[in-house]
Amino acid sequence: MKVLYSWLRDFVDVTDGPAEIGRRLSLRGLALEGIEPAPAGEEPPGRTPIDGDAVLDFDVTANRPDCMSVVGIAREIATVYRLPLRLPAPDAPGHLRTGALTPVDQATFRVTLEAPALCPRYVGAAATVAVGPSPGWMQRRLTALGVRPISNIVDITNYVLLELGQPMHAFDHTRLAGNAIVVRAARPGETLTTLDGKSRALTPSMLVIADAANAAAIGGVMGGLESEVRPDTTRIVFESAWFAPGSVRATSKALGLRSEASMRFERGLDQTGAGRGMARACALVEFLGAGSVDGTMVDAVARPFSPRVVPLTHAHVEGLLGMPVPVPEVERILDALGFTATADAARASWQVRVPGWRPDIARPEDLIEEVGRHHGFEHLPATFPPVFQAPPPSDPRIARDAAARRGMLALGFSEAISFAFIDAAAAAPFSAGEPPIALANPLSETFAVMRPSVLAGVIDAVSHNRRHGRRDVRLFEIATAFAARGERRSLAAAWTGAAAGDHWSGGRRDVDFFDVKGVVEHVGTALGVPLAFTLVEPDYLVAGRAAAVVAGTRQVGVCGLLAPALADARGIPRADDVYVLELDLDAITATAPPGATRVVPLPRFPAVVRDVSLLVDDTLSGATVRDTIQRAAPATLVSLREFDRYQGRGVPAGKVSVSLRLTFRADDRTLTDDEVGAAMTAVLAATRSALGAEQR
Repeated sequence: MKVLYSWLRDFVDVTDGPAEIGRRLSLRGLALEGIEPAPAGEEPPGRTPIDGDAVLDFDVTANRPDCMSVVGIAREIATVYRLPLRLPAPDAPGHLRTGALTPVDQATFRVTLEAPALCPRYVGAAATVAVGPSPGWMQRRLTALGVRPISNIVDITNYVLLELGQPMHAFDHTRLAGNAIVVRAARPGETLTTLDGKSRALTPSMLVIADAANAAAIGGVMGGLESEVRPDTTRIVFESAWFAPGSVRATSKALGLRSEASMRFERGLDQTGAGRGMARACALVEFLGAGSVDGTMVDAVARPFSPRVVPLTHAHVEGLLGMPVPVPEVERILDALGFTATADAARASWQVRVPGWRPDIARPEDLIEEVGRHHGFEHLPATFPPVFQAPPPSDPRIARDAAARRGMLALGFSEAISFAFIDAAAAAPFSAGEPPIALANPLSETFAVMRPSVLAGVIDAVSHNRRHGRRDVRLFEIATAFAARGERRSLAAAWTGAAAGDHWSGGRRDVDFFDVKGVVEHVGTALGVPLAFTLVEPDYLVAGRAAAVVAGTRQVGVCGLLAPALADARGIPRADDVYVLELDLDAITATAPPGATRVVPLPRFPAVVRDVSLLVDDTLSGATVRDTIQRAAPATLVSLREFDRYQGRGVPAGKVSVSLRLTFRADDRTLTDDEVGAAMTAVLAATRSALGAEQR
């Protein structure tokens, strides 16, 4: 919300400059985004030009529609500086005319409220006018706040909008058929050409302001072109109303049409402000010499406004804020902000009547926030709050995700964060034949569905890095994937380029399947769950270079080489080998052994290592060889790994030589050669019997 410093001073006699005002209001929740010099020009009659006039731009949150006006910001300033909020003298442009317009019978024009739920109050007044340019001081104020001056009548409606926050509209009275205004729902198939020159198709869910025959304006959004005020207009009808926020928001969004009026209406305006806005507009017509008002107004009220009354106790104020606030200070702040607080005999509690311009105040805590804001949150003591009960235990998934994250970072991966919304083409390969969850109202086709796999976002992140010149990319993400059957927490990773950094002692080696397999095993170790592998061929991985990850008997993920066609579709060069993995962290956790983690002391006794080379069929899987050895070996076998694989000269066709390293250790003694020898004999006998293996 932009406000003019000199305009603020119409309502509060503050002497501090714009920068200091902005600083102090920022401490009270109205963040100052910037200060711009105000354009030079004519000042209102009786006003002395202010040196250093400026435009202050405040970031007003959606729950504070009262601050979307000069008077609203001035009220905050008056409260901060302990100054009275005043209205200028009757002969000045700040005069707020009251009492001159009185509700009468609807002889001048009729107002009918056919949709009282969407418009419970509609105020109108007629005037005879001479349309022309507005005075220079008004044009300067409007221009400073980003509003283009048009004519004296239109400028008056915009002036009231900025000053009081009450949107207004002016109709050419002679163009209203039947001398009537009807507030109703749009008819099926009805259209209206709005002030921007575009024809709008209306629906029955939209509120319109119509004459006896046709729609003349879209309620709370924009007026119609046919009834606009023109240079030859001699008779006008002012509109000042209250429209339901939800209706204005839905209409504005459906039409793709936002205006200064709709931005205020959809936040919830003061239901009592329609009359004040009308009085102000009529006063300005006469002050500017733009015409004469009939002296009467039509005030159609379907549902009278009933102010909310909120109870408040002094003990609650100090208990919630955690600092003492004197009773007179509480009452001063509430009174300055426009609340009416009626105290009990002991002044220990109040019944607080909420003004219509504060729709955000609904409970005692809201009032306490207002007291805290203006008493100063900077006065809060730096103490810990009292603890009355033990905090609940943390969700175990937090520690699990942190352990997985540490494991991936330790392997040199960088963490990516992608959107949960992706386009349908990116989701299709990972949907397993199920349609992804579609959004009812996506921002664009790029965000049309919920991701069925976290891997989709990681692959796009790899593509982004490759397009920006990165050759070696290692990325992972821990996030939620979505499907019709439920949500799951997943770890997804992608690796392309070098397996390790370049070094003078050796050449470059690109990542391969066994590197990504090692990543999966490392994550399993970090989570305390041993992970194994079986063959699998999902469509998005290359057959023969992919595996399913299992924990016990349950599949918990996949890993392997990304299909080149999919990589190409996501903008990754086909020449790149992209190895990926995705693990279902919830499924892994479900297979973890129950109970607390068992800590085992470091071994006191030395290990004995034996290497053996076996000649086996080249169609035999490594898992089968390892499983056979582990079943035959005694409990002292603590480690088993392959360190060489050879096919070629000296090895018969259809055979492969596999070299394995077996590590034996006992917790209570040093193993003897005889014990290790017996274990090796049992292992070799088992491989010969079960696998037909021969020792080389």
